[in-house]
Amino acid sequence: MKTFKSIKSLRKYILSLKKEGDSIGFVPTMGFLHAGHIELIKKCVSENDISVVSIYVNPKQFGEGEDFSDYPRDINRDMEILENERVDILFYPENSEMYPEKQLALVDVRGLSDVLCGKRRPGHFMGVATVVLKLFNIVNPDMAYFGQKDAQQLVIIKKMVKDLNVSVRIKSIPIIRDDNGLALSSRNSYLSNNEKIIATQLSKALFKAKSMIENDNILDPLKIIDFIQERLKKTGGINIDYVEIRRLTDLSESGIIDRKDCIVAVAIYIGKVRLIDNFILGEI
Repeated sequence: MKTFKSIKSLRKYILSLKKEGDSIGFVPTMGFLHAGHIELIKKCVSENDISVVSIYVNPKQFGEGEDFSDYPRDINRDMEILENERVDILFYPENSEMYPEKQLALVDVRGLSDVLCGKRRPGHFMGVATVVLKLFNIVNPDMAYFGQKDAQQLVIIKKMVKDLNVSVRIKSIPIIRDDNGLALSSRNSYLSNNEKIIATQLSKALFKAKSMIENDNILDPLKIIDFIQERLKKTGGINIDYVEIRRLTDLSESGIIDRKDCIVAVAIYIGKVRLIDNFILGEI
């Protein structure tokens, strides 16, 4: 595996590969890799001639008081995982490389970035979209891979790519969960063993809600939201940030659940740890 910290050096190497006709697959990450990342990486490696993974904790997507400084990092462990997965290229830049001066050009996907998590974290998705576009321009991939746990992020990136005519195909994989149903996240490392047990109630509530829609034909969003909220409120240690049901295509609200175009999204706090989870009906 070749490791690059320089944008110029990576671009030069990617260009040489492109001239040879190699297809480039790309998985952008913030590191502290888990099984969800590994599924994305496996897909990338299997479907492309050359696989590229970036590890970069992007400061622009963290708000004031959020966990940028504390975000889990372990580059040696991550590099060992990437070697084992036969990744060809690691891009591991410093902040001074990605933002050598004040960033004035920002990507704002309006209408999609100010709902759900975006409403609670102002500027977050502007930071995400901006760094992802920068990475696309640096790596110049043919395909890029994202997980459905961050479904709003995925919808935003797909819209950005479409609207700005970015020449990359976006592919996604379903949420990867642990044996107890907890959606995998780097932030799960913040949880104690007891808190992880509490957190499993989130996925259990979502699984039941999905069954209510698909099997019991309950299509009133308020009934599904009320069920999830009541179930989570009965669990000690959980504070609900939001429970929302929206159209998957444009994240707009709907008076009735469309089983071919729906996302049920939840964010909670367990102590100071914010967790998100969702299920989707339709294709993303």
